[in-house]
Amino acid sequence: MHKILFHCLAGGSLLVSGAAVQAQTVTGDTVVKPAPAKAPAVDAPATVSVTAERPTGRIDRQVYDVKSDVGSTNGTAADALNNVPSVAVDPDGSVSLRGSSNVQILIDGKPSAMLQGDSRGATLNAMAADDIESVEVINNPGAQFGNEAGGGPILNLVMRRNRKPGGFATVNANAGIAGRYNSSVSGTYNEGPWGYQGGINVRHDGRNSVGDVSRERLDRGTGAFAPSSQSSTNNGLNDSLGLHGTVNYNLNANDTLAASVSYNGRSNDQRSLDRYINGDSTGSTIGDYVRSTVRNGDSRNYSWGGRYDHKGELPGETLKIDLRVSSSTNESDSDYANAYAIAPVNAFDSRARQHSETGNRIVDFSGDYERPLAGGTAKLGYKVADNKSSFDTLYTDINPASLAETVNPMRSNRFELDERTIALYGSYQMRLSERWGALAGLRAEYTDLNVRQITSGVEAGNNYVNYIPSLFATYKVSDESNLRFSYAHRIRRPNAGDLNPYVIYRDEFNVAAGNPKLKPTQTDSFEIGYETKIVGLESSLRAYHRRDTDAIVDYRYFISDNVLLTTRENGEGSHSSGLEFSVSGKLTPSLTLNTSGNLARSQQTSSDDLGNRSTRTANALSGRARLNYQINADNQLQLALQMQGKMLSGQGYRSPNNTLNLSLRHTVTPQLSLVMNVTDVFSSNKMETVINSASLRETSTRRFDGRMIYVGLSYRLGGATSAAKEGEREPRFGPPGGRGPGGPGPGPGPGEAG
Repeated sequence: MHKILFHCLAGGSLLVSGAAVQAQTVTGDTVVKPAPAKAPAVDAPATVSVTAERPTGRIDRQVYDVKSDVGSTNGTAADALNNVPSVAVDPDGSVSLRGSSNVQILIDGKPSAMLQGDSRGATLNAMAADDIESVEVINNPGAQFGNEAGGGPILNLVMRRNRKPGGFATVNANAGIAGRYNSSVSGTYNEGPWGYQGGINVRHDGRNSVGDVSRERLDRGTGAFAPSSQSSTNNGLNDSLGLHGTVNYNLNANDTLAASVSYNGRSNDQRSLDRYINGDSTGSTIGDYVRSTVRNGDSRNYSWGGRYDHKGELPGETLKIDLRVSSSTNESDSDYANAYAIAPVNAFDSRARQHSETGNRIVDFSGDYERPLAGGTAKLGYKVADNKSSFDTLYTDINPASLAETVNPMRSNRFELDERTIALYGSYQMRLSERWGALAGLRAEYTDLNVRQITSGVEAGNNYVNYIPSLFATYKVSDESNLRFSYAHRIRRPNAGDLNPYVIYRDEFNVAAGNPKLKPTQTDSFEIGYETKIVGLESSLRAYHRRDTDAIVDYRYFISDNVLLTTRENGEGSHSSGLEFSVSGKLTPSLTLNTSGNLARSQQTSSDDLGNRSTRTANALSGRARLNYQINADNQLQLALQMQGKMLSGQGYRSPNNTLNLSLRHTVTPQLSLVMNVTDVFSSNKMETVINSASLRETSTRRFDGRMIYVGLSYRLGGATSAAKEGEREPRFGPPGGRGPGGPGPGPGPGEAG
C-alpha cells in the first residue's frame, strides 16, 4: 500500500493534472458602470448596469431565469435545476448535465464545501428555490474557471440581489402530504450607503423509497450463474435549517465593501429494512436473512466571506478582491441487526454499528482586474485556494451474547487529503470586425497535494503545474441571429473519495473503495451554436462534441461470493456528441411555451474482473417542456414534463426516466398568493441501473414516494406587489432578447465570472 501511494503521488499516474479553482462572480453587490458606447461585438465582461435586463445568451454561457417559476416558493434548488435544459437531478440530489455526472456547482461563481461530495445532494434538496435568481450553464468553461471539484461543466447558482432603496420582504409557508412542510422568510433593506439582505428557511421533508436488486454472478468453478436478490424499504423525513445574510457598505462612489455569512444544517435520520437471498449455481438457497438499520446523524455547513470592489477611472475598469471560507461536516451512526432464516457461510455477528464522518473545508482568496485595452477588454486574475478533505469510518461488530464491541479493521479507516492551488489567468476580448468578436484565455495552475492514510500510517505528496486554454468566438448573422463557437480543455482530477483505497461498507451485498492509481481525465470540448427568432419564438440549436482521455468510470467485481465491490478505474476513453435545442416564447397572449431537448450519442469503454474490455454506445433523447397558461388575471397554471434519456455508467447504464409536474398560482391580493405544486403527477419517477458484463448481470430499481403535493401561501411586503411583476414572468430559455442574440451591447450581468 505504501509503495502504491508513494509511486502515484511522487510522479506516478495519480493526480498529474492541475487542481483549479473557480473564478469569482459579479454578484450585483456593487453598482457597475454602464458599458462604453462602442461595445465589442461579443459580450463584454462585467460592463453592465445592475438594473439592466440580463440576457440569456452570452459568449461563454447560457443564463436561465428560474426565479419566476410558478412553484419556486415551495420548491428546492434541485427542483429549480430540473427546469434547466439538459440538466437532470435525481431524488438523491445527483446532478448530470448533457449526460455527464462530472458537474461543478458554484454559488455566485465560488466553490462551496456544502456542494461537494456527500453534502451536495442534501444541500440541493434543502436549499430554497426562491433564493435563486438564475442558473448559469457553462458547458465549456473559460480560462477564469479552474478544475476544482471535478473540472467538468459548471452550473453557477446566482442568488437573489435587490439594490433598490427601501425594504422588501417575502414570507412563504407551505404544507405537504404525510407531515411535510417548509417555510421561509427573506428580505432586503437599503438606505444610504448601507445595504442588508438575509433570510431563514426551515424544511421537514424527504423521499421514502423501495428498491429491488436482481443479480446473477458467474461461478468460475462451474461456469454457471448463481442468483441473488435484495429488496429494501427506506423511510425517514429529515429536518433542515438554513440561514444567510449579507451586508454592503459603499465607502464612496467607487469603492464598496461586502460581508456575508450562511449556515445550513440537516438531519440524516433514516430507517431501512433489507432482505437478502443468496443462491448457488445449482439453484439452491444458501442464505436468507433480513437486516434492519437505524441511522441517526446530521450535516452542518458554514460559510463566510468578504469582498472589496473598486471602479477605476476608465470606463469598465474594475478591481475585485474576494475571500470565501466554507466548511461541511456529515456525521451518521448506523445500528445494524441481522435476523437469519438461513445463515450464509461466514455470516457476520447479528449486530453491528458504524460511525461515519466526512469533512471538507475550502478557503478561497481571489482577485480580478479588468480594463479596456487596445480596442478590447483585458482581464487578469489570481486565486489561492486550500481544500482539506477527511474521511473517518469506525465499524464495530457486537457480540449478541455479551454485547461486547470489537473493531472491524477491514471496515474502519481514516483518510485525509490536503490540496493547495495557486492560479493565474488572463483573457482578452475584442471586436475583430463589424460581425466577428473573440475571447481567448489561458490559465496556469500550480498544485501542491498531500495524502495521509492514517489507518496504515502512509503519507505522500506531489506538486505540478498545468496550463488550460480556452477560445470563444461569435458571428453576428443579423440583428436577430448569432453564431457562437467555443473550445475548452479541461482536467478532471480524482477527488479524495476516488483515491481512498479502504473498503467502505454500504450494505451486505455492496461495498465501495477508491483507487490510488487513478490518472486524471483529460477533456477536450467543442461547441457551435446558432441563435435566432422563429415566428417570434426565441430559438437556439447547439452541436457539441466532448472527448475524454483516461475517463474515470465505475469498475465492479466480487470480493466474496455475494459481496460486490464498486471502485473506480481509468477506461480507455469516452466521447459524446449531440444536438441541443431550445424554443421559448408566447404562443398566444395567455399561453407561453418553454421547451428544450438534447439528442445525444455517447460511447464508453470499460473492463470487468475477467479482463474483458467492452465498448458501450447509447443514443438518448432528453428534454424539458413547460406550458404556462394565464387562465385569468388571478390564476396561472403550469405543466412541466421532464424526460431523461439513457446514461452510460461504467459496465452498464441508467435507464430513461420521466416525470410530469403541475403548479397553480392564485393571486388572493396584490401581496398574497396561493401556490400548489404537484410533483410526479403519475408517480413514474424511478432510478433503474442495468449492468451486463461477462461476470455480472444486475438490474437495480428504486422507486420513490411518487406523487408529492404541497400547498402554500406567499406574502410580499414592499417593492413589487403584483405577482405579475415578480412571480409570473415566465423563464426565458432561449437566446437573448432586447438586443438580439449575442449582438453588440452590455455583457455579463450578476453571476458573471470575473
